[in-house]
Amino acid sequence: MRPRARLERVIQTFVALGDSFSEGVGDPWPDGSWRGWADRAAERMAAEWPGLRYANLAIRGKVVRQVIEDQVPAVEAMRPDLVSLAAGGNDLLRPGTEPDDLAELFNSAVARLAAAAGRVLLFTGFDPGVFPVIRMIRGKVAAYNAHIRIIAARHDCLLADLWSMRALADPRMWSTDRLHLSAEGHRRVALRACEVLGVPVDEDWREPLPASGAPAWAGARWQDARWAQSYAAPWLRRRLTGVSSGDGRSAKRPELLPVQSEVTG
Repeated sequence: MRPRARLERVIQTFVALGDSFSEGVGDPWPDGSWRGWADRAAERMAAEWPGLRYANLAIRGKVVRQVIEDQVPAVEAMRPDLVSLAAGGNDLLRPGTEPDDLAELFNSAVARLAAAAGRVLLFTGFDPGVFPVIRMIRGKVAAYNAHIRIIAARHDCLLADLWSMRALADPRMWSTDRLHLSAEGHRRVALRACEVLGVPVDEDWREPLPASGAPAWAGARWQDARWAQSYAAPWLRRRLTGVSSGDGRSAKRPELLPVQSEVTG
């Protein structure tokens, strides 16, 4: 295990903001609800800081402007010890979105969060080069990430660099829709977040998965075709009609509530 960062302060309240990534889509609990990296990290934080209270306001499909309008004011009211923000992926998937303009909006959100919370944890975007189609926005994500790094330094934020997580280049870290992390991917990100926060863990997110044979060419093309029919086409229809997967949904954990400290993997 690599040495962990020194714990900076006790965290008693934690709020997660953003979209499907922080909602936990792709990482189901046995009852079908979503768990995700933020829930997993909160469990580990609760083991370190008993009594931790945690809220998760993230909702799938949300763009940065919606996060600012719907989620940031709640943090300003709660004034937690720690708030995490990961947003912008849904914006970049929309044609015409410029990373420079999006970064200005993101910076305004971070400035408000830095004034309201004890500490702010930001995330860079993933490297989207794993799968076809999504890799087309790779340049935009890289440009946006450069802004996020500057914003994190400007407001003295903690930063979890997901782009550099080579472990996430394995397709098994992703769910079948190729947009959301799998349970294992969320587990790795939770470990990365804890590393940044200085929360002790007994596992390493860098640990490689067991070797597996790549599908044959024909099998890979069949998977691509199935993905296009099951996921890409519905996503495109939503974009064309202005419908979001988060429309009508409420935050899964809108209030600061105690967290079970048992870490179950």
